[in-house]
Amino acid sequence: MQDIADACGLSRNTVSKVFNGRGSVPESTKSLVINKARELGYYQYSIDGVVGKKQNGNIALLTQHKLLSHSFGAYFLSSFTDQISRLGYTMQMYEVSPEDLLNRKLPALLDLEHVVGIVGIELFDREYIEMVCSLGKPTVFVDSYPHVVEELIQCDFVSMENVTSEASLVGHMISGGAKHFGFVGDIEHCNSFYERWIGFCEALNAAGLPLNRDVCILAEDGDLYGDVDWLVEQLDALPYMPDAFVCANDFLAIRIMTALKRKGLSIPSDVMVTGFGGLPESTVVEPSLTTAKIPSSEIGRFTATLITKRVQQPDFPYHWTYVKTTPIWGNSTR
Repeated sequence: MQDIADACGLSRNTVSKVFNGRGSVPESTKSLVINKARELGYYQYSIDGVVGKKQNGNIALLTQHKLLSHSFGAYFLSSFTDQISRLGYTMQMYEVSPEDLLNRKLPALLDLEHVVGIVGIELFDREYIEMVCSLGKPTVFVDSYPHVVEELIQCDFVSMENVTSEASLVGHMISGGAKHFGFVGDIEHCNSFYERWIGFCEALNAAGLPLNRDVCILAEDGDLYGDVDWLVEQLDALPYMPDAFVCANDFLAIRIMTALKRKGLSIPSDVMVTGFGGLPESTVVEPSLTTAKIPSSEIGRFTATLITKRVQQPDFPYHWTYVKTTPIWGNSTR
């Protein structure tokens, strides 16, 4: 909508009114917006049949969490839906409830007969993923349950690269003088967390440094990680304070930094911290966070292209694809 608004010299709100049929918009403006949408190749919105390109089918996007609640999901969703519509498909998003997971059922409103392909994101339940893969529909999962790459799942798989970037972050801190490391995050939460743990362990092993789980915070993923008071308690319970904390994502890193400051520790002179993800908050937190940037938008576009290719070529060999991440050096490390 913003692209069309810019091309027409209008506000996004005006374009939104045209697409949603809300509010009063002059017919001349409505025609301008619709014609510009057609000219630019946007076929996601069919208004009174004016933007009438024949659709190739509907893609069902399954997720356990609201994707707009975090940066990776929001950027992924925006580019995914844009690319899907450019390729001539429509998309509907379905939130998988805890009851759906427990009973291994699709969301009630999802009609498989009207779906040509399925994409799953933020779904980390092994048995549920196996159920979806058994439906016989072209399927792509973005990230998955821990150790998924050790099995032969019957679908395409897309992930951000985790091991090499995490090892690079740890190596950077080793070069800055760190000898004792702790890891923060549930390594059995999802495959990306587990692979970041693997990168962490490999970097320590390559440097001949010990891995001490006693100075790691590896509790099951949940709301407690957002509670700074709980994190302070976890830090107080450690046998000693490590030189550096490697966190499974930026959210955890920012919370750990807050907990460390509350204990009167300085970052990075007392303790270094790294995250993973490249959230916008990582650049404005004090000190700025050393992290690995995930190309969320590019993963969204790639996933859209991959699922439509799978729809068109269902017998093509499965793709397991890792999209490169990039270390970003902030001031939370020396």
